[in-house]
Order: sequence, then C-alpha cells, then structure tokens
Amino acid sequence: MSHTIIDPRCRGGSPLSGARSRQQHKAGLVAALATGLMLTTAPAAQADTVTTTIDVGTYPTGIAITSDGARAYVINAGDDTVSVIDTGSNTIIGDPIAVGNNPGAVAITPDGTRAYVTNGASGTVSVIDAATATVIGDPIAVGNNPGAVAITPDGTRAYVTNNGDDAVAVIDTSTDTVIGDPIPVGDRPVGVAITPNGDRAYVTNNGDDTVSVIDTGSGTVIGNPIAVGNDPGALAITPDGTRAYVGNRDDHSVSVIDTGTDTVIGDPIPVDPYPYGVAITPDGTRAYIANNGGGSVSIIDTATDTRIGDQIPVGPYTYGVAITSDGTRAYVTNNGDKTVSVIAIEWAPTLTVTLPAGAVGQSYEYTFTVTGQPVAATSVTVGALPDGLTLSDDGVLSGTPTTAGQFRFTVTATNGIGDDAVLPVVLDITNAPSTGPLGSLGNWGS
Repeated sequence: MSHTIIDPRCRGGSPLSGARSRQQHKAGLVAALATGLMLTTAPAAQADTVTTTIDVGTYPTGIAITSDGARAYVINAGDDTVSVIDTGSNTIIGDPIAVGNNPGAVAITPDGTRAYVTNGASGTVSVIDAATATVIGDPIAVGNNPGAVAITPDGTRAYVTNNGDDAVAVIDTSTDTVIGDPIPVGDRPVGVAITPNGDRAYVTNNGDDTVSVIDTGSGTVIGNPIAVGNDPGALAITPDGTRAYVGNRDDHSVSVIDTGTDTVIGDPIPVDPYPYGVAITPDGTRAYIANNGGGSVSIIDTATDTRIGDQIPVGPYTYGVAITSDGTRAYVTNNGDKTVSVIAIEWAPTLTVTLPAGAVGQSYEYTFTVTGQPVAATSVTVGALPDGLTLSDDGVLSGTPTTAGQFRFTVTATNGIGDDAVLPVVLDITNAPSTGPLGSLGNWGS
C-alpha cells in the first residue's frame, strides 16, 4: 500500500514540498531409468495498459484498496471528500464522503471495516465506517499537518506522520484515540509504511532526506537515520518484508533499503520526474511508481532493481497508486484532471515443469505450472502426446497411456502478451509401473 500527501500546488495550508536444483531421481522398479529437471521458461515480459478512467472529485491524491480488492477509497483533496470505487464495475458507489479539511492519505484496516483519513489542515484523522460509508465518531486530533497513515497488519494501530511536528502519532483503532506520546523522527516526516510482521514502521523525512525506523513494540526510533535521495516521500515495503522502496521526488529516483541491515542497496533507480506514489505487487516482483511530473507510471523489477518496459502514460499530475490483492490491476490518481486510471497488470507467460514418467495402463496426471496475466492457455505445438494422454488449456496432462516409449513434444503457453513460453518435453512411458522417476525436458525462454 502506498501513502501519499497533498501537493501544495493543489491547495493552500500545507508546507510539504510535494506530494522496491536441479534434482535427480532414480527409478527403482521400472525397466527404463529416467532422470528429470525442474526447469522454467525465462522471466516474463510485461506490457501493462490503461483499460479505463474513472471520474472522481477535485484534486485526487491518496488511494487505498480493501484487502479483498472490492473497493478503492480515493482522497479528493479539493473537495474535502472521499470517493469509493467498486472495482468490479469501476464505477463510483454512493455519494462522496465528507471528511476534514485538506485530506491527504487513506489507509484501510485489514478486515476492510474502517478507513482512516488524514486531514492536513485540520490536524485530525477521520474514520469511515465502510458498511455505512459515513464518518463515525469525532475527528481524532493527532498533531500538526498530518500527512500519511499506515495500519498494522493486525489492525490494532494506525501510524500517522505529523509533518509540522517532526513526529509520528499512534492511534489505538479499538478506541480511536491517540496513545502515548508522539514519536520523534526526522525533519518533516512525510510517508510511512509498516513491515508485514508489524515490528517496524519506516518513515520518510523530506526535510533531511532520511528514513527513520520505529520499533513498534517500544514506540521508539532505532538505529541511525537512513540517508536516501532528495525529498523522499511515499514508500512501500515488499510482502516478504526484506526491502523498502522510497520515492525521491526531487531526484526523480527510487532508493531501495535492505530492511535486514537498514542500509540503502545499489544505486538509485531513475524514474520519471517527481515519484509521488509507490506500490508493490502482492507477489513482490514489481514496484509501481506514480510520477507526478511525468503523468506516468514506472515499473521496477524487484529482482534486478531495474526499470522495465516503457513508462505508462496516465493522467496529468499523477499522484497515488494502489494495487488490487490479486495483483491484476493498479489504480492511479491523476491530480490534474479529477480521475483515476485503471491499469491492467499484464505479463507474458512462463512454464515450469518437473515431469514424472508414466506406465502403460496406469492413470497419469501432471499439472504444468503456468503463470501469466491474462491467464495463459497451454497446448502441444510440436510433436504428439503419448496415446491415451491429453493436455488441457489450463496445463493439466492426464489420461492412461496405452503405448510404451519415449515421447518428444513441445508445450506452448500463450496469452497474447510478449513472447509465448515454449518448453520442449521428453516423457518416458514404461511397461512397468512407475514409482516416481521423472521424465526429461528441455527449456526455451519466452
């Protein structure tokens, strides 16, 4: 989830600067010795496209999506409201929800029942009941110029950056009250993200170009500030908790922090001007960066920490970005034209297989591991399957072989994105019952 703040060009009253073995098996009881490899096609290519644009309120900034992927909550900074998008139909549901003055960011509890909204000019946080789409209770006073908000994985705490106080406030979500004293961090804290285990909160400080790390158990900053790029803002943490990706707005780059050592690794990754929003796919393989100055989204391959594909054009003054829980869509706020762009996350297929040998007269079933978005269809494109076996579109090889021998064929997975995944396979069918040996295969990159 990304957490963003309000661009002062949009509305007054904010001092903020702007809003990533081979295994061998031997047959013991079969006549023919078979050996196999677990192989896969090359990493998938990516070709994302904008599929629709949704009209929302004035100056949309922060955005968050419920854990079930059904709703997206959008901050309308110019209207002091929140719009709710039904992601199934990509339409607005209900009327905009009035919140406090100059709202900036939103975070949703893991159970999807509450949305917490920072109100920069009011110094408060509003709480929205998702069931009724209304604000419940009084606004929670948190501090001077609250910007970003993040909720712990167990849903019990909300962490709020107070840019004007150089501190982070902590809300008990069971009582919706601030607990403890504000936690001092760096100069002008902006963004906040929490590790998947809930142990650490990472806070960007755009006044001194650092990231502070809070131990959520003790409520104190640990270690030295981590120096990143110029004007750090939004950040996001990978699902495995090992990396934090930080948008450096004035450097037009993204820094990567190793959370095991709390040090920056590698060189900053260049993106389009003013990266305001950061979100990471649920599988952790991609970081999506919303570039305010470029009206675009950049994609970073987290395995190599390099930008992949072309920048994706969206609307003017791109601001926040959030990704659905199934990893199929990214929602991007466009501050300049009152819209949200919906990006279909697409990647070319891959095939992975460790194919077991079969035996005549014995039932056989094996499922190829097929990835790709949209879902890829598999077929035999060269050679022929053993008599009695068929391959389904979803990659299930099944049936009862009727003829012994060594059969060579090629399996192809295709979904219209990038190159097909092509895998040459050798399958051994014996006259004796199989006890676990593997057939052999080749490997083609996609």
